[in-house]
Amino acid sequence: MSTIPPWIERRIDRSLDKTLTQRHVVEVMLDAERPYFSAEQIRARARPDVSKETVRLRLNELRELDVVVADTYPESITLYYVNHPESHWPLSPEGKAALAGERPLDTLSAGEFVRLRNPAGIRTLVLAGFQLTLVLFAIGIAASLLASALPPVPDTTAFVDAAATLFAVCLALMTAERLARAIRTRRATRGGVRTEIRQGNLTD
Repeated sequence: MSTIPPWIERRIDRSLDKTLTQRHVVEVMLDAERPYFSAEQIRARARPDVSKETVRLRLNELRELDVVVADTYPESITLYYVNHPESHWPLSPEGKAALAGERPLDTLSAGEFVRLRNPAGIRTLVLAGFQLTLVLFAIGIAASLLASALPPVPDTTAFVDAAATLFAVCLALMTAERLARAIRTRRATRGGVRTEIRQGNLTD
């Protein structure tokens, strides 16, 4: 394990009664060679058995302490990095090159899709579905106009029906993902509050 710099030691919570502590998160970020992390990458390296919401809760605590900084990039990618006082740039050239080649769908696994645990990947998938819906609607309308001008042409309502079905599926998936994210965030927040209450009772 890397030695935690004194300026971080002075700021982080030293309690060890949490499944994932602030120290765990910082040690993972300092030990790795990469300059930035997503919440999922930190979870996989630190404690794969904890939820991503718990990881985000610890990261938000570290952000409030100015130990960690977060940047949100296109396609809803949020990356976290240690706020080294001597650093004026969040990402090295190598880090920027790696970010350019990393897309949300590259990190979307079947398990995360089923459990709705990768918001960026699911949003990208939904956006692609909406775009395909527009294409199908356009094809359906163009085919209908062609059918009226040059009969006989096979039934073209299949395109419109497929577009309507795809639109409904994408809308349902987007709604389900937002609902699941809201529920998990609420649970993680309540869990953090309960932990703080228990800590307060122990210290009292």
